[in-house]
Amino acid sequence: MARRSFIAIVGHGPDLEREEGAASVLRSLGADVRTLDLWDDPPRLFHDDESKARAIVVEALDRPDLAAAALRALRREPRLEEVGALVAVSVAQIARIEPSSGFDDFLLVPYVPAELYARVRLVEWRRSEFATEERVKVGAIVIDRAAHDVSVGGMHVPLTAKEFALLSYVCERRGKVVSRTELLRRVWGSQYEGGARTVDIHVRRLRAKLGSALPLVTLRGAGYRLESPLPGSGGPEGSDASRAQQRGGAGAEAHGEEPRDDDEGDDDEDGDDQGDADEGDEDEGEGEGEAEEPAQGERRSGPSAHDAATPGRERRITR
Repeated sequence: MARRSFIAIVGHGPDLEREEGAASVLRSLGADVRTLDLWDDPPRLFHDDESKARAIVVEALDRPDLAAAALRALRREPRLEEVGALVAVSVAQIARIEPSSGFDDFLLVPYVPAELYARVRLVEWRRSEFATEERVKVGAIVIDRAAHDVSVGGMHVPLTAKEFALLSYVCERRGKVVSRTELLRRVWGSQYEGGARTVDIHVRRLRAKLGSALPLVTLRGAGYRLESPLPGSGGPEGSDASRAQQRGGAGAEAHGEEPRDDDEGDDDEDGDDQGDADEGDEDEGEGEGEAEEPAQGERRSGPSAHDAATPGRERRITR
């Protein structure tokens, strides 16, 4: 039996069914709509076990301060945890919308019907996930197997053949732990003789290219697991999640701690360090030199810094 999907409209009870309200506008466009008072329990939206929310619209109008509290209450309902949410406010209240409130987008009241429905569909697309023979979508990442193409938030991201294969496999195994040995076997093939550090190198490259859109966590001693995308993680750069990670790293430095790379120190499961440079991978010719240059620069600058700190060497230089 197909699940019945609906759009949840949350707001002040007496205003929910007004003629120009979101519920009336969306119903006139043919959408299935259910309403909920700000102070009612979220489970009341679900009349049966087959119901599923497509999106949430919180009509804050002139009280955007209530919207964040209402969304927190809605998120406590497991069936609404991953549903995209929009906040509707009057023009005078736009400046009071907090970016950290958790909403995916906002709407202005009075509504433009076509815009209201378009924004609902957009937030639904952003939060949706699916997998077919040709395409896979996980959060903002869309993998087109037929075209061998990857996009994040609609923007093309160039990947090498091995990066593409690795990303495709971890997305297929979403929510499950995949070991480095399994990834080597399924992505590089059973005949590959390199070590598991090759996997770590390619994971770092994927994280650098996809940013917070790729919620791939390292499980020390076990492998990797792809988790649910973070709210707002729509692209490789500038997302709230990446900024939070940067702030976390800065905080660690301020306390005298070393920011730690999740992969650093994760030695190969079988103790084999072959394949670290992965020079023999035919599709990895580009980018290897870029990774090597900073390291060479550090080696060149190292002796000069050491020499400057050595009094004897200083005297020789000044003469």
